[in-house]
Amino acid sequence: MTINNTPTTNGSSATVPEASGRSGKGISLTDLRNLVKADTIDTVSLALPDLQGRLKGKLYGAQHFLNQIADHGADMCAYLLATDVDMNPADGFALTSWTTGYQDLRVRPDLTTLRMIPWQPGTAIVLGDALNPDGTLLDIAPRQILQHQLSRLARHGLHPKVGIETELVLYQGTSTAAGEAVGRPLTTDNLDYALDHSPLFSRFARRLQRALAGAGMPVEAIKTEAGPGQVEVTFPYGPALPACDNHLLFKHAVRTIAARTRLTPTFMAAPETGRANGLHLHISLWSRDTNTLNDTGTLSTTGRHAIAGLLTALPELAPFYAPNTNSYKRFTPDSFAPTTFTWGHDNRTCAIRVVGHNDSLHLEIRVPGADANPYLALSAALASITHGIEQELDPGPPQTGNAYTAPGTPVPSTLHDALADFEDSAIAHDTFTTEVIEHYAHLAKLELNHERTHVTDTERHRWLTRA
Repeated sequence: MTINNTPTTNGSSATVPEASGRSGKGISLTDLRNLVKADTIDTVSLALPDLQGRLKGKLYGAQHFLNQIADHGADMCAYLLATDVDMNPADGFALTSWTTGYQDLRVRPDLTTLRMIPWQPGTAIVLGDALNPDGTLLDIAPRQILQHQLSRLARHGLHPKVGIETELVLYQGTSTAAGEAVGRPLTTDNLDYALDHSPLFSRFARRLQRALAGAGMPVEAIKTEAGPGQVEVTFPYGPALPACDNHLLFKHAVRTIAARTRLTPTFMAAPETGRANGLHLHISLWSRDTNTLNDTGTLSTTGRHAIAGLLTALPELAPFYAPNTNSYKRFTPDSFAPTTFTWGHDNRTCAIRVVGHNDSLHLEIRVPGADANPYLALSAALASITHGIEQELDPGPPQTGNAYTAPGTPVPSTLHDALADFEDSAIAHDTFTTEVIEHYAHLAKLELNHERTHVTDTERHRWLTRA
């Protein structure tokens, strides 16, 4: 039997000071001007993170970007933040619709994210923030949702450090259309922690590692997993917003480099029956240079409040970390994906795993799948942590055995159940805004409607000759 969502590393054991200003291989506007003059850069991508956690935007001539876009921003159709995964225009969003004529919104470059991307020669990229007509930040944009949760924590004198690890599956060959069949998984054996890899995987991994390092995003580790074709990539700790920004750039690099290696990657939560990909969030909470989760080598009171908040609020926020119908097929017993909201020390059967020692002590949130938008998944986690701290909640004793057989609040079994809890949640409405809840609830309803009206290959295989 294929083991899905195989055990993960502990994340980074080192601590990193909070970044100030530009970090890694980020470049300034002055750097960009010099690179353009030297004919090193001819294109700048202005990228807006969409609801699904993808980069959408435009490619600009570098000189035009410097003359017009850098200071003033650019217009893009507002439906970029009001559409399903297939980019189908859909009524029902307050932001934009057929009724409003699908108007534009303004995208302002966040110049602290400007950098060269080695996997696209001659190209720099900058992430943008969506603005309201009055110039304020758009509340329903994923980046802004995370910034709001960071501000809430900051009022308590806390800032998180975050390390993201994600799993993906590599298939042989490339696809030319959405849903078109690809080849077999790149590997068929259990290669968990293996160091003997095929030349094709070694070529892909080396290209990816070099490209990410060249963009100022060096990986902590790349390892193959137990599932066929499955790979896990972990990144070092750092500030929360850049961790999510970098994750979207990482996925962009993976898709580009895989295509050049004649591979197809997927970040689906459950790409095949019995296989699953997780996105684990490693979080510590800092006050200046102090890890507030650590109390002389043990879990602090703040840490216990944070865990209790996660156990209490995360069950009601599932559409933020399990956004589509496939997401819920990952949560199966004995799979290393949680089925109940429990916590424990270095216990991979729990939803919340306390791991590390002293200043490296941190929480690993194991609930999100690799299909999650990292801004939203992290926002749900931080909102839950803040709730626990503000209410001074207690998590009870840790789970010391098999959490799959332990009592606890169950992880929602379907998107339909998760949506009902999400819309009715007082915590969700108090922690975010009604506008945000309604926007992402409607996105979930689009996914449910797609599942309800489309016949799947599984249904045809099971019933075509038997009905």
